[in-house]
Amino acid sequence: MTAQSVPSAPGPGRIPRTQDAVAAALSPAQRMEFYRQMGEATDDTIGAVLRRWWTLVQVASDPVTARTAAAVQAKTAPGRGAASVLRER
Repeated sequence: MTAQSVPSAPGPGRIPRTQDAVAAALSPAQRMEFYRQMGEATDDTIGAVLRRWWTLVQVASDPVTARTAAAVQAKTAPGRGAASVLRER
């Protein structure tokens, strides 16, 4: 299995991986936290901060993924819990 990179170029329904595009997609409270984290980031960490928030807005902008994420958080998603999987190991 090989890892594939997530494209940063916008496509249908995709948000550009830029600070302005990510900030525009966030709620006001999230935007303040985003800018706080970007402001505290170093040269070594700023890319990771942007990628983390970009991923968040990508998930939130996809209705199917957003529904799945909400079901996981509500513990109503189909599947097995991590605890049962770990017990089998």
